[in-house]
Amino acid sequence: MLNRRSFLGSAAGIAGAGLVGNSLLGSPKSLTNSLLERVQAAPRELPPSSLFQSDPDAYWAEMRKQFLIPEDEVYLNAGTVGASPAPVLKAVFDGYNETEKMNDENPEDYPIWGYAAWNEFRDPLAAFVGCGREQIAMVRNATEANNYIANGIDMKQGDEVLMTDQEHGSGYSPWELKAKRYGIVVKKVTLPRPVQNPAQVLNLFNDAITLRTRVMFFSHITTDTGVILPAKELCALARQKGIISAVDGAQAIGMMPLHLHEIGCDMYTSSPHKWLLAPKGTGMLFMRDEIVDRVWSTVVTGGWDTLHTAERFQHFGSANVPQLWGLRAAIELANKIGMDRIERRHKQMADYIHAEMMKRGAQSVTSPDPAMRCAIATVNVPPIDRMQLETWMWKTHRIKIRGSQPSKLRLCTPYYLLKADIDRFLEKFDAYKKENHIA
Repeated sequence: MLNRRSFLGSAAGIAGAGLVGNSLLGSPKSLTNSLLERVQAAPRELPPSSLFQSDPDAYWAEMRKQFLIPEDEVYLNAGTVGASPAPVLKAVFDGYNETEKMNDENPEDYPIWGYAAWNEFRDPLAAFVGCGREQIAMVRNATEANNYIANGIDMKQGDEVLMTDQEHGSGYSPWELKAKRYGIVVKKVTLPRPVQNPAQVLNLFNDAITLRTRVMFFSHITTDTGVILPAKELCALARQKGIISAVDGAQAIGMMPLHLHEIGCDMYTSSPHKWLLAPKGTGMLFMRDEIVDRVWSTVVTGGWDTLHTAERFQHFGSANVPQLWGLRAAIELANKIGMDRIERRHKQMADYIHAEMMKRGAQSVTSPDPAMRCAIATVNVPPIDRMQLETWMWKTHRIKIRGSQPSKLRLCTPYYLLKADIDRFLEKFDAYKKENHIA
């Protein structure tokens, strides 16, 4: 992780190179004050674990200071994109400061970044998600990884992919494209809203499987409702039936501990820029060893057919390597805090906001079972118009939420969210209802 001395050197290097004064970037003051100085102002050290033991609220309040989100803003939308904390941003700056010197020992190393093994980044990621290094490809996001899967698996006209009706657009769209081009069939099981228990999900999938089912594709945690699906049991069902299992884990990494070998999936995709708080444009594609040679590469470059590990899927040309420095720092930060501690914090805050919304007459959409939710609580609040509320919250009170029409709110509780932030949202929610004469 970047220390203060090296970061200050990076900032000085940026200024010394003339970038700060470039007219395209505005005045020196605008760049410095908007980013560099704010990152420098973050505490140099993370709060000690001893503080967590004695005063958990104070611990998380200190952790909140690592983020650039202004103190007067409440951010309840980490399910779309997370806020990268100072240690991650510092690592990205350090990455640029080092790589832009063009002084690699091997004259072939730069700028041929798109052909690297990137083991220095894959190793910590593999350890973090519980798999082997050679089973991971570093891509830009779960969308890209999902497209690799859908485009790469050989399927014939009439073959079926089975998924839920709660998949993200970046999950189901690649399969719909494949259906248009090649005549495969996209089948969707309708999940209850809310899902009551894991058995419901397993039974729905089991009943929907046919002799033409070739792939089961589903979200580990659905982006819309935040329900945690029984991934391990679904993958076991697929394996038993001779079906490929592909899991969209965009919401899972960094939200809770992840052990891909225990889940037993054939493929897994993720976007660390959400709950792991990594830089935007960092993603992961996992493939079990036995499945790699059954998946065609979608994007290829020289030497594409010489690799028979997941690495083949990350050879797509020049890449933004300093972002991977930030991903590595995000993993280090999560490990320092402890994923068990982060998961407990996520659940505690989500359970609190879920319970408070129930007191206000909301309908639970995620799940009444606390074991099937973690850091997302989705509720239905008719007759409130979600878009009007969302706009009012942000424009009037600097509170950012998201949901779906007409009346669903997806409330995300990243670990840096404070109870006071949730209480502020609840206070303004009550005020909105009163102002609009909603019982």
